[in-house]
Amino acid sequence: MIACYAKNEKSFEALELFREMMVEILDAIPNSVTMVSVLQACAALSALEQGKLIHAYVLRRGLDSVLPVISALITMYSRCGELELGQWIFDRMEKRDVVSWNSLISSYGIHGYGKKAMQIFQEMIHQGVSPSPITFVSVLGACSHAGLVEEGKKLFDSMCKVHGIIPSVEHYACMVDLLGRANRLEEAASVINEMRIEPGAKVWGSLLGSCRIHCNVELAERASHRLFQLEPLSAGNYVLLADIYAEAEMWDDVKRVRKLLETRSLQKVAGRSWIEVKRKMYSFVSVDEFNPHIEQIQSLLIKLSAEMKEKGYKPQTKVVLYDLDEGEKERILLGHSEKLAVTFGLINTNKGETIRITKNLRLCEDCHSFTKLISKFTNKEILVRDVNRFHHFRNGVCSCGDYW
Repeated sequence: MIACYAKNEKSFEALELFREMMVEILDAIPNSVTMVSVLQACAALSALEQGKLIHAYVLRRGLDSVLPVISALITMYSRCGELELGQWIFDRMEKRDVVSWNSLISSYGIHGYGKKAMQIFQEMIHQGVSPSPITFVSVLGACSHAGLVEEGKKLFDSMCKVHGIIPSVEHYACMVDLLGRANRLEEAASVINEMRIEPGAKVWGSLLGSCRIHCNVELAERASHRLFQLEPLSAGNYVLLADIYAEAEMWDDVKRVRKLLETRSLQKVAGRSWIEVKRKMYSFVSVDEFNPHIEQIQSLLIKLSAEMKEKGYKPQTKVVLYDLDEGEKERILLGHSEKLAVTFGLINTNKGETIRITKNLRLCEDCHSFTKLISKFTNKEILVRDVNRFHHFRNGVCSCGDYW
């Protein structure tokens, strides 16, 4: 059950069930399989303190020689923002398999260190470890987050020619994402046209996501047309298309897509953010009116927003998909889950303590600029992991270089 929760994006429930097992079942002795699932749940939530407790338990039980457990520890630390600890564990491994290498490559990738991920990939090859299909997903993803287009193209070509691995839908999706993020959308579309296998939803989804970043209406309509056929019940595709129409100020088309959502009874996935404070997980959803901490959070948010406006902050209201007045759009922006989590972190963490947040969606442009300024004005280090990658905010600058 813990594994089922962890693998199905219910990490909060996985940790609760593990706690229940340890408290209520006196003779429960978790094995290495349990530890891997629990560490995966900690990684998904950026629950560093709970992850450290699990690591201590692993050491006490002597499970630190089990390869899948060590790989899960590398992933857990890096996805909690402690990349150096993940590297430290990897460096001390007596033997490594391809999963261990994949964990490290993926870790550097989501932090935006594409060149380092490439370097580790080359070192793995040099040491005689054959890459797996997952290795290429990890290293191509690393190239995508760092904008290493030419390097990614060479890697993709080497899959079949050098390593005898036939690219799957996941690899093509990585290539489309790599080219699309770099605003080489026509080239990304050409990759899809030349595929020898059916593109599938992952590939078209990568193209639509890139169209959202660069507001390409024509290609977005083509991608969404296929996605509506492949995934008729996925609300996210409709929302992305509506986003693109809204940015292009095509309000009639926004209303048309919204009408499609309503007639098909589809609900947009709510923005949700998690933060760990004193070993306890807190969850926030966008416009979280029923949260017991909301009054205190909103009070500080309004104060911070006013102060930052005086110092140059301009709310990016274009991300609000409704044709409303500016004041109402700003109110909606202040209710975004990541802003609520950051503010809760400011209230409940000590001076010098890093705020760590996980978000289930891509970070919006306004939350990104807001958090950059917050890190500067409050002298706080803030780590946010969104659905794509890590954002490390410090002194008004983000590690992604505004490329995400």
